[in-house]
Parts: sequence; C-alpha cells; structure tokens
Amino acid sequence: MAKKIKAQIKLHVSGGQANPAPPVGPALGQHGVNIMQFCKQFNEQTKSKEGLILPVIISVYEDRSFTFIIKSPPSSVLLKRAANLAKASGIAGKEVIGKVTRKQVEEIIKQKMQDLNTSDLASAVKVIEGTARSMGIVIEN
Repeated sequence: MAKKIKAQIKLHVSGGQANPAPPVGPALGQHGVNIMQFCKQFNEQTKSKEGLILPVIISVYEDRSFTFIIKSPPSSVLLKRAANLAKASGIAGKEVIGKVTRKQVEEIIKQKMQDLNTSDLASAVKVIEGTARSMGIVIEN
C-alpha cells in the first residue's frame, strides 16, 4: 500500500547549496522532516547545477519520510544567464537591456522541454520568446 501524503512543499533552492537556513529549514521543520537529510540528498543530486535556482517539489508522508522532484530552472533565470544580466528590465517593452541569439533560445528549450506545457518545438520557442520580451530581452536571428 502506498504511503499517505501529509503535505507537498514547493521551494526554489540554489543547486548544490541547500542548507537549514530559510526557506528550507522552516518549510521542512514544520512538517517534522529531517532537514539535514534533505539538504544532503538535494546537494548531492544538484552538484552539476551549482548556482542555478531550481524549483523542487517535496512530498512529505505521514511517517515523516519524504521524496522530492527537482524541476528545471525557471526560464527567466536561464535567459538572464544567457544574456549576462543581473536582473530583468523594470519597464519591459520600452527598455531593451539585453540580447540573446536564436541558438541560445534553443539551448534553453532543450533544458526546459520536460517542464514546458507543450511538446511542439515551435510553441516552446514562442513561450521562451514571450518570457524574454517581458524581461526586456531581444532575440536576434
């Protein structure tokens, strides 16, 4: 018989850098999860993605055990990294603060494809282009 889920926690944690400090500690502590065990497992699985912010969905069971799924980084984080930006534009649509190439967009799509709500490449390009536009980033051919 499957274990009964007590809670599902969604967090954004830097790859390879999970520690008991907020937001991880308080979110897991209130459900009685072993925080250090989560941190060790998460850091080991995300060594190669160090520095990237990764969404993680943690399922906490009634016996205080847990499982977690690591998603791909948000599109905005990948676009900022590709354009070498610290932050997005405050007035998108009027201010262009960076440029990315079509090839960089395709690389982002390769990373994000499993988490996007489309399986069509052309639709995925439009999703990433829309995110870039709202951040003040122009896509060059």
